[in-house]
Amino acid sequence: MSWFESLVLGLVQGLTEFLPVSSSAHLRLTAAFSGWHDPGAAFTAITQIGTETAVLIYFRKDIVRILTAWFRSLYDGAARRDHDARMGWLVIVGSIPIGVLGLTLKDQIEGPFRDLRITATMLVVVGVVMGIADRLAARDEKGGRHRAPKQRKTLENLGVKDGLIYGCCQAMALVPGVSRSGATISGGLFMGYKREAAARYSFLLAVPAVLASGLFELKDAMEGDHVAWGPTLFATVIAFGSGYAVIAWFMKYISTKSFMPFVWYRIVLGILLFVLVGAGVLSPHAGESGG
Repeated sequence: MSWFESLVLGLVQGLTEFLPVSSSAHLRLTAAFSGWHDPGAAFTAITQIGTETAVLIYFRKDIVRILTAWFRSLYDGAARRDHDARMGWLVIVGSIPIGVLGLTLKDQIEGPFRDLRITATMLVVVGVVMGIADRLAARDEKGGRHRAPKQRKTLENLGVKDGLIYGCCQAMALVPGVSRSGATISGGLFMGYKREAAARYSFLLAVPAVLASGLFELKDAMEGDHVAWGPTLFATVIAFGSGYAVIAWFMKYISTKSFMPFVWYRIVLGILLFVLVGAGVLSPHAGESGG
């Protein structure tokens, strides 16, 4: 991997990790359209450490407060009723599905799931799901001619059942094209949560899963020689900087704005990808490592 490739891929990772467009799909497509090798699951996981560091810094007050309350709840029964302590436990509960499926489907994630036809399908299908969730939320927020606006849930209403559903939505992002934020925020909107609440829990839920994945891949990478460390670390730093800027913008955007620009972008990109693969312009396995 060249330094220029690492610059481009680091920017792509940072700019798309927190938007509902699928960072893994965009890394995959950037390599395919450029004629580069697929950066691979290890590169993706390691650079995600950079973007998750951006989450840790942006939400540092929330995270410190939650961790402090969670640790206190381990020995103080009364502290377990605290909302922040419950959030700590709910982040753990919500992380179970992606942890189990990530280990179980590791070979498929690094192999068959990277087929561009699967990526295109997920871009379109999840885009439609996001559009439906967005319309449902907008209808509740605005109300109707004979119906008052519906009060949507906040994170104070989050329980174990909803936490597991969020976690299952996050696990879908193991397939390129789904989008972690797109799946989890849409799941939250379907369950009746406010946009900002769904986005906040989505980002907090991603922290343990992505950091664990990155450290797991880092361990494997250190045991081999298949990772270009200089460019990969450079891309991780670039991903951190661009990712932090995107979080700051997206948290303001999602509170009041519609998902629809992202929905249409996903659908158009997915259809374009189907056309290019169907016409033979791109191979379904274009840009894969070693090919």
